[in-house]
Parts: sequence; C-alpha cells; structure tokens
Amino acid sequence: MPEKLSIAAIQMISGPEVSANLDETGRLIAAAAAQGARLVALPEYFPLIGASDAERLAARESDGTGPIQAFLSETAQRHGIWLIGGSLPLKADDPAKLRNTCLVYDANGRRVARYDKIHLFGFTRGTESYNESLTIEPGGRVVAFDSPFGRIGLAICYDLRFPELFRAMGEVDLLVVPSAFTETTGRAHWELLLRCRAVENQCYLLAAAQGGEHPSGRITHGNSMIVDPWGDVLARLDKGSGVVVAEMDMARLNEVRTSLPALQHRVL
Repeated sequence: MPEKLSIAAIQMISGPEVSANLDETGRLIAAAAAQGARLVALPEYFPLIGASDAERLAARESDGTGPIQAFLSETAQRHGIWLIGGSLPLKADDPAKLRNTCLVYDANGRRVARYDKIHLFGFTRGTESYNESLTIEPGGRVVAFDSPFGRIGLAICYDLRFPELFRAMGEVDLLVVPSAFTETTGRAHWELLLRCRAVENQCYLLAAAQGGEHPSGRITHGNSMIVDPWGDVLARLDKGSGVVVAEMDMARLNEVRTSLPALQHRVL
C-alpha cells in the first residue's frame, strides 16, 4: 500500500431530476480525478433530492441493475478510481419503501461493497420536520471492507450520531460518511461529530455532503471535509458544488496510533 494516497469528497446541490444530477456528478468526478484523487466519495442522495415521496420511490433500482448503478460502475472504470456512491434509492423488502444505499466500486468498475443506512433521521422543530422511517426501510448490517486505501468503514448521515456503529466496524483506516445534513442540525453538530469520530477511531474521515439551497427550498449544510486521525481538518468546502481533495498519509496514521495507543487501551 502506498504511503500517501489522494482522496476526494464531492459536494453537490442535487435536485429532483436524476439525469441532470448524474451529469453534474460526472463533471465533478472528472475534476477530482484530474486533481489526482484515487478514491472519490459522493454525497447522500446524489442522484435526487427534493423529489416527492412518489418520485423517490419511482427512482428506486433493483440491486445490481439500473442507470444509476451503471453510471457508477462505468465512471469508476473510465477514470480508474475507487468510487463510493454516496447513496441512492434501491428497492426494499417493503414495496412501499426504499433502501438508502451506499455502493462502492473499484477501479475496474466492479462492485465491492453495499451499505444500507441503519439509523433513520427524525427531527421536528417549529415548521421544520423530517421522518425518514415513513419511506425508508433501515439496513441491519455494519459494513467495513479492505481496499488499497486500507480498511474502510461506511456510514450515512444520521449514522454519524451513533458511535457504537463505528466501534462495531473494528479498526479501520478510513471512514466515509456521505451526508445531506440539514442546515439547522449541521450548523450545530456536523463538524463536532465528524472530528469526534475521526479522533476516537484514530483514522481518516472523508465526509461528502449536500451543500446549499435545493430547488425544493431545502437548505443543506455542506461543509464537506477530510479529517485526519488527530482531528485536524485537512480540507473543507462550505457551500456549493465542488471538490475537496487531500492526502491520506499512512505514516501520519501510524504516528498517531503509536504515540497515543488508545485503540489498544480499550477496556469495554
């Protein structure tokens, strides 16, 4: 494994039209690859945000087939990168719901991992209200896998608030967290939670977010960032579509774990 590898987070302001979002996704992935990124992560719901429940359900794909999955595989292969497909809607066991799913493709376009969002967001304050359990079927499996970038653990958005999920992954070198945090909750907790997860797991963290005002009027927090094992933010994008790139330095990771062997000191 190389000592240093460039990784990238894509930030978007996705709308309700899948084809337009895929065009923008392709442009941003090409920009990340041109900057030398060998692993690229997309945000939660990169193919569509702001659609009605019926439109989201209509956009569901069967596992292993569909235009969104074909796009991810072909794009990874074209650029020779590992591509972490944020999240997209897949068919659920319950025909009235969907799975909020993150798919990972290697540099040959081969799918190597699938994670279904476990924790479903619920929030009410004044006129702002969300209840993902109405339309989303939760996953039930923790996912971590080996790659040229070390061992990678996957989580999606609201999962970030549950540290036991990350502990269940075991020792990982990189956490990838595609998200679409609201502006309200993101402003209060997003960076705090990201840096905590990186510090307590002594690993790099790659957070790709939605960031801006969507056609529906929804505002997402953005602030896509890359955090090192000491909790330092290496790169960040506040709002708008764009790319965040930084180096994942294995020597730095080993230095942090050697000087403060907290993972070895765990008791519980």
